[in-house]
Amino acid sequence: MAFSILEPGLATSVQDQGRLGYYNVGIPQGGAMDQLSASMANALAGNAATDAVLECAYLGPKFTTDADAVIAVTGAPVEVRVNGTTADQWTRLSLTAGDEVSFGMLSGGTRYYIAVQGGIDVPLVLGSRSTYALGALGGFQGRTLKAGDVVPVGPAPTSASRRLDSIPDELRPAYAREVSVRIMPGLYDHRLTAEGMETLVTASWKLTPVADRTGLRYSGPDIEWKPRTQPFGAGSDPSNIVDAGYAIGSIQVPGGKEPIVLHRDAVSGGGYAMVATVISADMDVVARSAPGTVTHFEPVTMEQALTARADAARIRRSVWE
Repeated sequence: MAFSILEPGLATSVQDQGRLGYYNVGIPQGGAMDQLSASMANALAGNAATDAVLECAYLGPKFTTDADAVIAVTGAPVEVRVNGTTADQWTRLSLTAGDEVSFGMLSGGTRYYIAVQGGIDVPLVLGSRSTYALGALGGFQGRTLKAGDVVPVGPAPTSASRRLDSIPDELRPAYAREVSVRIMPGLYDHRLTAEGMETLVTASWKLTPVADRTGLRYSGPDIEWKPRTQPFGAGSDPSNIVDAGYAIGSIQVPGGKEPIVLHRDAVSGGGYAMVATVISADMDVVARSAPGTVTHFEPVTMEQALTARADAARIRRSVWE
């Protein structure tokens, strides 16, 4: 079976859990920005956690199905329509061949996910079906969807799987306009003055519209760097360093203004100092933030970060057990 794309939406792409193991050659992890919501969509559709879904940013697609199908829509709150009639998010939805699925406007967040039983069946590229549009790699022909695309869907699982009809309210992510994001000091936090670091962790930062799969930029007060003579190979800006690798979630502050959190499709290295890193458990929180969201960066210890990672994994597992 397949979905016929009538309208592509703003930036609809195929994503899964990501393409691990190639960051050392410049290919980012990629995968769904909001991993929890994507995983929950697959659970509702009766898929494996690793199956590919459609990630929709802001404005969703309109498509028809050429066969009966089971789908689920999770993530940012949006009106789901089947043949023009409103349907529920966070539940299993049964479609009949020829049904048309469309979406209204978001009422919070930025991205939502469409899973279909059988998964989006595009070729594996380096072990993943995720789209890396900057590198024209993976997904559907290495790009976001266009009108007229026919997106293949894999066969429904033959083995019986636990039927999950809906996600309980208490497990669904929140889409608040003010969030706390936990961070750990980065490799170059020593380049900030004490006042600069204090500003990073005490100021209220507002997410700007400059936010995509590569990184998210925040506005707020200036952050002070320690003066120094820049070493050979580094640029003249105080935030410049001799090139180094970037961890996913790294926070850069070019020019001491507007911190940038690197996300799933970020480049693997460059010449800006990483003053802190968002812990893995809170990368989904960052991904759910809409422009204008007030964000507070909260420093934590390694032990606290590992506990948070275990707690996040426990929530993801709960929908499969």
